[in-house]
Formats: sequence, C-alpha cells, structure tokens
Amino acid sequence: MEIIKLRDEYIKLGQALKATGLVESGVDAKIVIQDGLVKVNGQVDTQRGKKLYDGDVIEFEKNQIKIEK
Repeated sequence: MEIIKLRDEYIKLGQALKATGLVESGVDAKIVIQDGLVKVNGQVDTQRGKKLYDGDVIEFEKNQIKIEK
C-alpha cells in the first residue's frame, strides 16, 4: 500500500492519482475516474474533485493508496 502524506487539509482524487504515478495526467485521471475504475473507501467514486482526508483509501488497478496527515 502506498501512502500520501497530506500537506494541506485534503487532496483531490485526481491529484492523488497523479501524485502516485498511477496516471500520467489530469486527463487520464478524469477518464479512469469517470469510467468508474476508482474506488474510495470501497465505493466507486466518479467525482474527480472528490476531497480526500486523513484515513481515506483509494483503490485503482489492484493498487491501494492511503491518505495520511
């Protein structure tokens, strides 16, 4: 499981995918999110601007990313 350390109060879903290198660009992030390929805390989420906070977990292509403060 990869971990993203928050610098601010939250990070947006698209930014988190880019930060971990799971997608190459914001456009790629938008496509995989809108296609329902990304889960947040076990639920499919189609909001690219979804705010992620400490404790949230993202799942994409068998990768897990945990958001930590």
